[in-house]
Amino acid sequence: MGSRDDLALSGMRTREDLMRAAAAMYYLEDHTMEAVARRLGQSRSSVSRLLKAARETGVVRIEVRDLDTVDVLSRELEDELGVPSQVVRVREPVTDAERLAQVARYTASVLPEWFRDGMTMGVAWGTTIDAIIAHLADHPLTGATVVQLNGSVTPTMAGVAVGAEQMGAIAQAFNAEMIPFPVPAFFDFPRTRQMMWQERSVQQVLSRQGAADLALFGIGAIHSPVPSHVYASGYLDEPDRRMLASQDVVGDVCTVFLRADGSWRDIAINTRASGPTPLELQRIPRRVAVVAAPAKAVALLAALHASTITELVLDSGTARAVLHEARRRGGNAGRAHAGATLR
Repeated sequence: MGSRDDLALSGMRTREDLMRAAAAMYYLEDHTMEAVARRLGQSRSSVSRLLKAARETGVVRIEVRDLDTVDVLSRELEDELGVPSQVVRVREPVTDAERLAQVARYTASVLPEWFRDGMTMGVAWGTTIDAIIAHLADHPLTGATVVQLNGSVTPTMAGVAVGAEQMGAIAQAFNAEMIPFPVPAFFDFPRTRQMMWQERSVQQVLSRQGAADLALFGIGAIHSPVPSHVYASGYLDEPDRRMLASQDVVGDVCTVFLRADGSWRDIAINTRASGPTPLELQRIPRRVAVVAAPAKAVALLAALHASTITELVLDSGTARAVLHEARRRGGNAGRAHAGATLR
């Protein structure tokens, strides 16, 4: 660096400035720790602490990847399904909770690469999003917005916290505006939903949802070892469950239910659901599904058939299960629906 760079370094005041400068010199410019210390006017131990903080806060992300495994699986998924996929290496056997934690940790680390200044991100609350939040570090943005994609109010009002608190936690991490969607997850009557959708306040939220740059969501499955909030938290009564079984529902995206072939229009409960339909979700150009359960393979393929996904983040065990199921059924579940690539 020249004298102008030295003047810039000497003008740094905050610990975050020092942390980022130290990380850039050490990891990107290959300076030794001693050289970084001299340039910043810090001790070697101070630089060590700055680099540790950079790793812990997500400024620096270090990955050790099993390239032979995850890269091959990623290529096979894209070839088979037609969507770009990020595969997280998970060593089997692993508990369901740890599998989800590892995928959530990875997603939280790369989310700041996708969500930038001035963008709007639509988020569908759920178990997977809750796990991502647990690993999300602060990455303040300017002019960013987080909008809730589906309502979360239950008949007992217990669901207010699920949706609103998850949106609030993500918005806080990114210093973003939060737009909640304070309506029921499922209305009692289709007519009630139709009337509610005519309210100006609701139309404003719907408009912000449709204008989102990025959507982030999990996949719900009727049978999964890690139960989705929608199936485990009082959102569905017994008649609803019987109806889902009778109509061959395998899972949901944003609380809109799907059959294995991706069909959804004639499933009765969807006329009462508050989440975006697959057609409405398609207005968002980048739609990332995060999945961490081999038992969700059938539901994930249904979501691909419904054209709801442009990109996938999933663990290696789930990737293998999806490939097996896709090939068993003839493959190419998402071939026509490939979208934006991870960047």
